[in-house]
Parts: sequence; structure tokens; C-alpha cells
Amino acid sequence: MEKWYLMTTVVLIGLTVRWTVSLNSYSGAGKPPMFGDYEAQRHWQEITFNLPIKQWYFNSSDNNLLYWGLDYPPLTAYHSLLCAYVAKIINPAWVALHTSRGYESQAHKLFMRATVLIADLLIYIPAVVLYCCCLKETSTKKKVANALCILLYPGLILIDYGHFQYNSVSLGLALWGVVGVSCHWDLLGSLAFCLALNYKQMELYHSLPFFCFLLGKCFKKGLKRKGFVLLIKLACTVVASFILCWLPFFTEKEQALQVLRRLFPVDRGLFEDKVANIWCSLSVFLKIKDTLPHHIQIIISLLPACIKLTLQPSPKGFRFTLVTCALSFFLFSFHVHEKSILLVSLPVCLVLSEIPFMSTWFLLVSTFSMLPLLLKDDLLMPTIVTMMAFFIACATSFSIFEKTSEEELQLKSFSISVRKYLPCFTFLPRIIQHLFLMSVITMVLLTLMTVTLDPPQKYPDLFSVLVCFVSCLKFLFFLVYFNIIIMWDSKSGRNQKKVN
Repeated sequence: MEKWYLMTTVVLIGLTVRWTVSLNSYSGAGKPPMFGDYEAQRHWQEITFNLPIKQWYFNSSDNNLLYWGLDYPPLTAYHSLLCAYVAKIINPAWVALHTSRGYESQAHKLFMRATVLIADLLIYIPAVVLYCCCLKETSTKKKVANALCILLYPGLILIDYGHFQYNSVSLGLALWGVVGVSCHWDLLGSLAFCLALNYKQMELYHSLPFFCFLLGKCFKKGLKRKGFVLLIKLACTVVASFILCWLPFFTEKEQALQVLRRLFPVDRGLFEDKVANIWCSLSVFLKIKDTLPHHIQIIISLLPACIKLTLQPSPKGFRFTLVTCALSFFLFSFHVHEKSILLVSLPVCLVLSEIPFMSTWFLLVSTFSMLPLLLKDDLLMPTIVTMMAFFIACATSFSIFEKTSEEELQLKSFSISVRKYLPCFTFLPRIIQHLFLMSVITMVLLTLMTVTLDPPQKYPDLFSVLVCFVSCLKFLFFLVYFNIIIMWDSKSGRNQKKVN
């Protein structure tokens, strides 16, 4: 009973922080002609409500795809339609065809913010609470603390409630999938992840770990026995869920192909705006977007993640594989948005209780990497406040500065292996502590420079590029770190088996 009372308090704290952030500005407020993501979400409600399904993804006089054309899977469109029906009841002007373009009012802002909060309350927050309650060998206090820190993660709050999007829906469905397959509810977990994938195509970042984890379960059960039955059930679940989501678009071949073209816009190039990944960082020195054909860009960007997954099977577990695969896709994959780092942050939140120091550090960096976008939306103060609140919550809940030993960083096996050849290798925890301190100082200095100084006229994007470049270097460091955990845990596990 006490656990649920504490969890309810945590949820109320999370909701309060979310609603407070939502009182601030949003993407593109008062900035015609395109406005921003807030207008994009409203426009999709307008389109889905007024036009037949077969016109949702096609360019026409009523649906100019250059003006926030729908470019997410069908489940996002259905969600927009549902919100549009409610909007129509409250005020038909909010979704009126053509005339509602760029509509801005306090009442409409309240309605749009409420739709995000309700989606959060129905999908994401229950998944977080259930995940934390299912943590094994963890005290009630730690479960509650874990839930509080995950719900206070500033990146998701600032993007959904400040910038304005519905990332909590797809991430929440993915988290339901994680809970499902981790608790042996494999069919429900598969269904939840398929729904996440049909809400936002970027959930492909998590698809390979899901596939490998479920396939491994089938192999473990034996493909000639129960494993084969499970494989058939999983295949039927996936196929059925996709058919249900895409059924209205299967009436004509061109319908389905047009949706796919909208979901995977290969002509847009490797990245948009200033993104803390490899391609954007390298473009400072080499104009990749101009020197490589698009099909070559796609092949190069996908190879690292695929090779990594093939050569590094993860005995550590599903959660760490989610982290490494998502981070690899973010760093190397095609057409990455700065907000895509949220897809890496979710699995990092899931290992927060296992490696609190490194997870807290990563989650702070992930929020910092979106600084140019957040400043564009006038979200500097909410960014500072939410990052401080999150850091204090993690520092007090997990005592992160006391958990920097080799064992608590899960680097003991790696250090032992290195000490076989370099006996003096005992300084790794101190190096990581110093790197953390340098990282925090760098983030503070770059934030102050971006806010207070004007960039040189010759380099107007100097500070934004520096933020992305520095963040990219840190993400590369984290990619190495998480892969070391997976690889050396595998070795220690095999050695333990030999001892037994």
C-alpha cells in the first residue's frame, strides 16, 4: 500500500512538472508562414478530419505536402483524427479546412497541451510505473526513486511539452513492449512494439534488439518444439497488427507506396538542422551532403549499426542492446533529427538503476545536445530548471557520486583484462570522474556563450555546430562504454560458467 501511495505522489510530481513546462512557448509560436511543430500537429488534425483517407498522404490543392505534409505512419494519423473529433466539438474553427492554418489562441493552446498530457497519462506514465514495479532485487524505495527520475527526464518533457510533439506515445508503447517481452508476455509485448512502430517509424532504432531477443527466446525453447509454436504466434501477431493499421491503405498499391515514400524521405539527405551525430559533425570539415550520392549515403549510414549488431551479440541483456543499437543508429543512420536522441534516452532510462552515474550523465548530455532547438523555441529557463531538477533527483536518489568504482560502473571485468597487460591500470574510475566534470563545465560554458555572445558574421551557426560536435564526441564515448559493458560481461559470464 505504501508503494502505491509513493508511486502516486511521483506521478503527480511528474504531471506537475509537465504542465508547468507546457505554460511556456512552443515551436513556431507567432512565426508565419510555416510556424512550427505545434502547427504541424494541428494541421494533421485538419487534414485527417476534412479529407478522405486516400488523400491524407497525397499532394493536392487541399493538402499541400510542402506545408507540414503528413509524414508519420497510419497510427499517428488516426491519433490526429481522434483529437480532431474532440476539437470539432469544442471549436470547429480549430480544424476548419484552409482557414484554420496558423490558428493560435489561448484556448487552443490549452486543448493541444491537454492532448499531450492525456496521452502521457494513458500510455507512457503507466508503462514507467509498471516497469519500475517489475524491477527485481530492488527495494520499494529504489523503485519509487527510479520512477521519479525517469518521469523527470528533461529531454522528453521539453520536446513534448515545450517544443510540442507526442513522443511519449511511441516511446510509451515501446516501453510497454519492453515490459511485455521481459515479463514473458511475448505476444502482448510484440503487439505493443508493433503499435509503436506504426506510430513513429523512428522506432526502427529499437527493432533489431526486439527481433533478436524474441528470436533468441524461440531458439532457446527449441525450434522443433515450443520455440516453433512461439515463432508462429509472434509472426501472426506482427502481421495481424500491421494489417489492421495499414488496412485502409491496402486498397490500392499506389496508396501504400505513397505512404512509404512519405515515411522514408531519402531525398532530404543525411540529417536536418544541427544534429549531434557523425554526419553532421563531419560536415564541418567535409560536405558529405554535397559529395556523396543519396544511395551511397544510405548504405554508409546503415553499415555501422548492422555490422555492430552482427559482430557483437549481446549476452548482457535486452536493455543494454537497446541502448547500443539505438545510439549506433542515431550516430550513423540516415536522415536523423536532433529529437531522435530521445530514442536512445528511453533505454538509458531503463538502466538508470544499474549504472546511475553514467546514465545520469548521458541523459544530461542528450538534453544538452538539443540546445539549439530548445533556444529557438525560447525554452532556455525551462531547460535549466528541468535539468537541475533531474540532476538533483538522480544525485539524491542513487548517490551517483558514491557509485563510481569499477564494479559499480560495470567495468571491473574490463579493467581486470587490461591489468593483465598493464598492471598499473587502476585509474579508470578517476578518469571517468574527471571526464564528467569536464563535460559539465563544457556544457555550462557553451550554453553561456550561445546565450550571451553573438557568433561571427562569417560563421552564424558557430555555437550550434560546437554544441553538436561536442555532444557527438560524448555520444561516441558512451557508445564505446556501453559496448565494453556488453562484451566484457559476456566474457565474465563464460568464465563463471567454466568455474561452475
